[in-house]
Amino acid sequence: MAEAEFTATGVRIGRRLRSLTRGGQVLIQDGRLVLLTSRGREIDSAPVEEVHALTPRFAVRRRTLTRLNGTGYLLTLRTQGAASAGRFLEALRTARERVVRR
Repeated sequence: MAEAEFTATGVRIGRRLRSLTRGGQVLIQDGRLVLLTSRGREIDSAPVEEVHALTPRFAVRRRTLTRLNGTGYLLTLRTQGAASAGRFLEALRTARERVVRR
């Protein structure tokens, strides 16, 4: 297993109005995006080329709407600073480019 290209811990992961975890983890590793609970259980995962993510127009910079396998998640990346959603989106774009080049 290769080293993760992007890791964020302490992530609040929600689906619609329901919070799934407040201390979750987001990983981009081996061409996949993985969402984990605070206890390390997998919530969802998908190949990076099938993931759709964006920052809502009027949202805080730490939030991103992410769709995996047809399910929408609101990710609030807390520990990475003010521009953390931007770093997540950049890492996702870079991982997609690597997969396409293979």
